[in-house]
Amino acid sequence: MEDNSSTPSHGASRRAFLRTGSALTGGALIASQASAAPLGKLAGIAYVANNETLKVGLIGCGGRGTGAAANALRADPNVKLYAMGDAFGDMLENSLNSLKGQSDLADKIDVPEERRFVGFDAYKQVIDNVDVVLLATSTHFRPMHVEYAVERGKHLFIEKPVACDMPGLRRIRQACKRGREKGLTMVSGLCYRYQFAKQETFKRLHDGEIGDITALQCTYNTGSLWHRGRKPEWSEMEYQMRNWLYYTWLSGDHIAEQHIHSLDKILWAMGDEAPVKVTSSGGRIVRTEEKFGDIYDHFNTVFEWKNGVRAFSSCRQMAGTSFDVSDFAFGTKGVAALQQHRITTAEGRWRYRGEGPDDMYQNEHNAMFRAIRSGEPIWNDEYMITSTMMAIVGRMAAYSGQTINWEDAWKSETDLSPVAYDWTNEVPEVRVKRPGVDKYVFGGAQ
Repeated sequence: MEDNSSTPSHGASRRAFLRTGSALTGGALIASQASAAPLGKLAGIAYVANNETLKVGLIGCGGRGTGAAANALRADPNVKLYAMGDAFGDMLENSLNSLKGQSDLADKIDVPEERRFVGFDAYKQVIDNVDVVLLATSTHFRPMHVEYAVERGKHLFIEKPVACDMPGLRRIRQACKRGREKGLTMVSGLCYRYQFAKQETFKRLHDGEIGDITALQCTYNTGSLWHRGRKPEWSEMEYQMRNWLYYTWLSGDHIAEQHIHSLDKILWAMGDEAPVKVTSSGGRIVRTEEKFGDIYDHFNTVFEWKNGVRAFSSCRQMAGTSFDVSDFAFGTKGVAALQQHRITTAEGRWRYRGEGPDDMYQNEHNAMFRAIRSGEPIWNDEYMITSTMMAIVGRMAAYSGQTINWEDAWKSETDLSPVAYDWTNEVPEVRVKRPGVDKYVFGGAQ
């Protein structure tokens, strides 16, 4: 692991990655070649016996957090949801009631009122009470939550993305380095890596079925998402946090919050080697009202690797438009439709036809608890950091209109954090960025 000042460039060659492939254990992907834990138990890290109850804590009680908690409880026969935390009490109670309402989970929920924590510091109280932490708040808070959980020695499920800016991403990297040293399992919410159909498709891709990759394309075009409105009793901080999707300081914009799944598949196809430069355009055509904060509603981005391969990335969130979530790898021998799990070459066609359940959300939690029980930790940190950085750099390039080099981007000091975390303090400035006017000065403020 490089130190905090180094960019995640993944020096191991793509050719070497394609020879060794991805690390697989028990049918579930453990990590990319760049982030796989060594085989065997780490020195000084004991396994957790199957009859020992693992206490699980949920931080961030929205829909994704509630789903992650249900997956965690179904992943192991001897776990309990033991503590919950959220900025808002109503969100916590709704999540808890939803989980209690699922008959197969009721006996695994032990969250009395004294272990329900609300507010900006709720994460510390949850982490102090449990063995395994599920982090599913809005993205901005991920670095501070990961740092504290690692300091306290807790295993982690870390939802994507993991930061909204480069200072936050550097904090994540340093915290994960300490997590590795402690032998903590750190599983990423980039769930496609745990889908069996994807694993088989990418294995074939890396084994050379389409030859050398010449270009990639990914698309994530969707309709509009939820908005929780505004109540007169809410401060501006509360309003923005309840509608966090629409504020770059909280979500990283939708190129990070949603499109990161597509970018992660492109990164995976490239053997987890980071691109060297990024060019992007974007803006607001449909979501122009004040309630949509400062994020864009579309991005078109080109990522370029040192071998000349380019990935063409497109994403939009616009009501009444066509839906398309697809990813393609084009090679010298054929084409892989990555999202559809199909490969077409001159020799014929292949399609994944696996049997049995393949719930990628459940798979990742099954793998996490197996790792904790066995004492063989999962380390997904490197690829989750690089995929997050791809999204952030894509946003930086679109907001500024600049072509941005990867190494330069890693040095950015632009910090989107508020001055303080309280309900009356001023929030970060809300201003839609204008390409050619707003430029990034690396090593200084935007």
